Amino acid sequence: MSVTMRQMLEAGVHFGHQTRFWNPKMAPFIFGNRNKIHIVNLEKTLPMFQEAQKFVRQLAANKGKVLFVGTKRAARDIVREEAQRAGMPYVDNRWLGGMLTNFKTVKLSIKRLNDLEAALAEPGRLSKKETLTMQREADKLNRSLGGIREMGGVPDALFIIDVGYQKGAVVEAKKLGIPVIGVVDTNNSPAGVDYIIPGNDDSARAIRLYARGMADAALEGRAQVIGEIVGGEEFVEIEEEEEEEGGVAAE
Repeated sequence: MSVTMRQMLEAGVHFGHQTRFWNPKMAPFIFGNRNKIHIVNLEKTLPMFQEAQKFVRQLAANKGKVLFVGTKRAARDIVREEAQRAGMPYVDNRWLGGMLTNFKTVKLSIKRLNDLEAALAEPGRLSKKETLTMQREADKLNRSLGGIREMGGVPDALFIIDVGYQKGAVVEAKKLGIPVIGVVDTNNSPAGVDYIIPGNDDSARAIRLYARGMADAALEGRAQVIGEIVGGEEFVEIEEEEEEEGGVAAE
């Protein structure tokens, strides 16, 4: 589903931070200020957002994985919901150092989580104390890794709400050459972000707009692949029928 400038206005995407907290690197994306609050130029934001959507759509069409990242309170639930809707991995609790650059260790932690859940599924074999201890460990691991347990390997791209809050994620992605799509407010630097989305990163309505837009793009990309597969199968069936008919005629 395409996003319009009116929808961005209604979601408050254009409201930046107080002018005294601004980052000069965001100057090209600022329209002006009102009551000492910077106003983001949506005429720049909208096409940049659409370009990011196009990138996600292409990635999804090629079976790529986009890791949704948003751990601050205003973003957590939204990021989790939209990532799950799109069938994409997500981090909604806390970014653990090495989550990308030390993924081998992360995979061991995911295996530990799977083993714990398997053991807890057979409670008769455990004492009450063992069950409680293991459940606590499983809950802790699930909060941190639940959203990436099916990821399999490092993602093909990151979609980040508030790049200032998620600096660790940006740094790790850059080390590995993973493209970053990032919502960048007027108080943050766009450095290290490949697909910049200039806009409000605090409003729940704005965050929902960004996350829904990226989830929609991912679903559209996957639907395109399914459509091509179905179309291809239909074509093959027709060919087979024609060959059979030709064979009968020859006899």
